[in-house]
Amino acid sequence: MEKEIWIESVPNFSEGRDLKKIEQIVDTFRARAGIKLLDYSIDPDHNRCVVTVLGQPEPLKQAMVEAVGRAVELIDMNRHEGQHPRIGCVDVIPFIPVRNCTIQDADRLAREVAKLAAERYGQPFYLYEKSATAPHRVDLANIRKGQFEGLREKMKDPMWKPDFGPDTIHPTGGATAIGARMPLICFNVNLDTPNPEIARQIALRVRHIGGGLHFVKALGIALEDRNQSQVSMNLTDYTRTSVYTAFEMVKMEARRYGVRVVGSEVVGIVPMQSLLDCAEYYLQIEDFSMDQVLESHL
Repeated sequence: MEKEIWIESVPNFSEGRDLKKIEQIVDTFRARAGIKLLDYSIDPDHNRCVVTVLGQPEPLKQAMVEAVGRAVELIDMNRHEGQHPRIGCVDVIPFIPVRNCTIQDADRLAREVAKLAAERYGQPFYLYEKSATAPHRVDLANIRKGQFEGLREKMKDPMWKPDFGPDTIHPTGGATAIGARMPLICFNVNLDTPNPEIARQIALRVRHIGGGLHFVKALGIALEDRNQSQVSMNLTDYTRTSVYTAFEMVKMEARRYGVRVVGSEVVGIVPMQSLLDCAEYYLQIEDFSMDQVLESHL
């Protein structure tokens, strides 16, 4: 019997405030054979919706292409405001190998989705991470530099010609980064200060590019509705830099400014082991293993 292939995708849509639009986008993943909608989270401050889906390659491809089309139809980037860096109505679409597949399979799917969606909707696509076609396109932050507002001018440079689609931005949809990558954890830490500059300074010291932790990307933003600020992080390899390591470093750096950590959040779905590692660390459990977790035997 042929083994079923399952690939995860975590598309980020640039809409976190209009629930009607969000539901129309998420509907493209609902009640479809070969697709499992695992989660979707909304952040009004980021003005962003993060969807987590599992799918078999062909159904996932069709659903994702439709989701891009729905986003292009519903989201006008000329009117978009939010704390999170973004270049398009669908800012980024990662594909992650989960079962009976490789990173090459995820890369192939990313390219097929980009080709179809670019042809159908006129949305430009940049390949990033394991799918990148040049070294300067591997890091998503490089692609996002200048954001939507600076993208039209940026794309005049031959170095930033899209991999798929037209050579200029979609007038309302902007552009999209797409590619294959390994599992990533989006982990945010909230601070008891409304000053985003403090969060930015902490992020600078925590992230690898600023001399901080390997496999950590971070930025500081304001959470205006809460009167707080946030260090928003992506952990690109939790087995090398753990969630608790990133959390403790944010706490340590926050003391420099007399600021306290008041909470944290995980966006989307994360590997169970990443949270078990935290439990083992903080509870100082000796010789703990996944076999001691009841649900692992189901």
